[in-house]
Amino acid sequence: MASMTQKLSGMLSNGAVRALVQSAVPRGQRLLDVVDQAVVEDVFAHSVKRQCGVSLKYMLDFGSNPIERQLILSAQFLHKELPVRLAHRVAELENLPYGLSAKSSILKVRDWYCESFKELRNIAPVKDSASELKFTSLLRSIYRRHANVVPVMAQGVAELRRELMGQGQAGALLELPEIHQFLDGFYLSRIGIRILIGQHIALHEPPKSNHIGLVCTKCSPVKVAEDAINDARAICLREYGSAPEVTIYGDPNFTFPYVPSHLHHMAFELVKNSLRAVQDKYEDAEKDAPPIRVVVAEGGEDVTIKVSDEGGGIPRSGMPNIWSYLYSTAKSPVQMEDLKDGSGDGPVVLAGYGYGLPISRLYARYFGGDLQIQSMEGYGTDAYLHLNKLGNSQEPLP
Repeated sequence: MASMTQKLSGMLSNGAVRALVQSAVPRGQRLLDVVDQAVVEDVFAHSVKRQCGVSLKYMLDFGSNPIERQLILSAQFLHKELPVRLAHRVAELENLPYGLSAKSSILKVRDWYCESFKELRNIAPVKDSASELKFTSLLRSIYRRHANVVPVMAQGVAELRRELMGQGQAGALLELPEIHQFLDGFYLSRIGIRILIGQHIALHEPPKSNHIGLVCTKCSPVKVAEDAINDARAICLREYGSAPEVTIYGDPNFTFPYVPSHLHHMAFELVKNSLRAVQDKYEDAEKDAPPIRVVVAEGGEDVTIKVSDEGGGIPRSGMPNIWSYLYSTAKSPVQMEDLKDGSGDGPVVLAGYGYGLPISRLYARYFGGDLQIQSMEGYGTDAYLHLNKLGNSQEPLP
């Protein structure tokens, strides 16, 4: 989204804030119509400021001894950094193409971000323990406000998808690079915002064994994967009445620092997809379904989890679809009341929105990893989840 930010910067330098907020949202719904002009100017001034990234290692080093001074420093950093990150997103939400900015769901998210921006800008600077506690209370409120951002955004994107389908432009769904680029950046930014807020809040909670805030210093990928497998098989059993076996290979005693909820979701998503593919292929077959294989390997730089199935694979022509936010093979999206964001430190499961793989890839990339899919049509699919073992990768800020 660098080009969008550069455009914003250019317009700001010419003092064209009013023209900026008119560009993509109908009159009466623009940011300028719902908040004071001074706030709008403050938002867009912050939207061209540089964001400061952090690494997993930095979070561990900084949070390893959460004394009062450390908590005050953390709060001061967030007081300065969060308005910049929120403003970047508000500016983008106000200027999306194809009428996406005018969708009611998108406007709702924009207003949530703007409200949080205003609250952070209005609260007094953090100078001592009392003001730090007050600031942390505000962070808890913001954390709750943004809990359902992903499903609400998904509804807006789904509305655009339905419009394109209705206009007979189904083929254009995968040809909207601006939308995909924006959503990748937006959701990646959200991961960062919630990690930073969640980590600060967690440092105020009672100490948890082998944890520094949200990060488990001795996270066992094999044990987390086993939990994810059990959860995914339970859903498959409920949906189909049976579930293929899943075998896991790896050392359960190997541990490394990671956020367990992120790892659980990514492993769950991959196993769930494989279970569904195998179950669909062998549902009416006379022979038993072959087991899904999960391999956890420790390398010098990465921890890699491979999920292999014999579910028939994906045609080469269909491979681009798996990373699209505008594509889903599920029958229909789940309803809002069915969507939960849990504690908020991990991604939601959005069955029917097609968000599982693209969001899982973002969670992997956030800490310097990646997610790759290799498929053999007529046989099966291998998913490779790479997790950065060293923890020294900076946030990939959009």
